[in-house]
Amino acid sequence: MFDNMKKLFGIAHREENEQFQGDESTRIMVATAAILLEVANIDEEFSTDERERILAILKERFHLEDDYIAELVELSDQQRKNTIDLWHFTNIINQAYDAKEKEQIIESIWQVIYADGKLDKYEDHIVHKLSYLLNISHSKMIQAKLKALHEE
Repeated sequence: MFDNMKKLFGIAHREENEQFQGDESTRIMVATAAILLEVANIDEEFSTDERERILAILKERFHLEDDYIAELVELSDQQRKNTIDLWHFTNIINQAYDAKEKEQIIESIWQVIYADGKLDKYEDHIVHKLSYLLNISHSKMIQAKLKALHEE
């Protein structure tokens, strides 16, 4: 089944310094999932609540079946581990998304951060870094944070 997902997405295993392949929508899905996974793993405590929140975000955003979402997460996690920086993923998103869509990504990041009910210093650092890489102003980042907090 995992091989079918790779074929569906057109993604093949690559060395660390090579970009993954696939059509634009696939690259966006993988980049988004990889960023969310990086945020969830940054404090070295990837909780069940964070995983469930990521799955819900991806399902809502990309309208995929549960089986495909699970495979997308697995594949994105591999890409995340094989990529040396976040710029690679944010660059894909910057090329494809407008400001409003990128603000939604930041809001999703805040939702993952607060899935376990607390903000860790590493999580705070990474959301600031991702906001910078996605060209999101500090005020928009804080608005996304407040929106995510009010949805909880």
